[in-house]
Amino acid sequence: MSTAQDPLDQLPDAVAAAAFRRLVRHLRHRHDAQNIDLMGLSGFCRNCLADWIRDAGYEGDKAAARELIHGMPMDEWKATRQTEATPEQLDRMAASVEKNRADLR
Repeated sequence: MSTAQDPLDQLPDAVAAAAFRRLVRHLRHRHDAQNIDLMGLSGFCRNCLADWIRDAGYEGDKAAARELIHGMPMDEWKATRQTEATPEQLDRMAASVEKNRADLR
């Protein structure tokens, strides 16, 4: 996907950062929106956001990035927030991730 003429690139960094923080806080609040469901619907989840902040220059390791996004250590998140994925959820996620790969070709 080319961003050469993407108006999003004209968005001031402070505005983009505020929107990102609001998204992360929203996802922290809505732990009922499981990562597997986010992946199945949109092809990204909280863990992806953690990867993306590392790609953007965050100096913490993977665990620190996930803790930043989840608002707690990953082990605590899994124990208190994550539910077991169903076969249907896993199938939707796989199909959605394949769409991501198709967009990158």
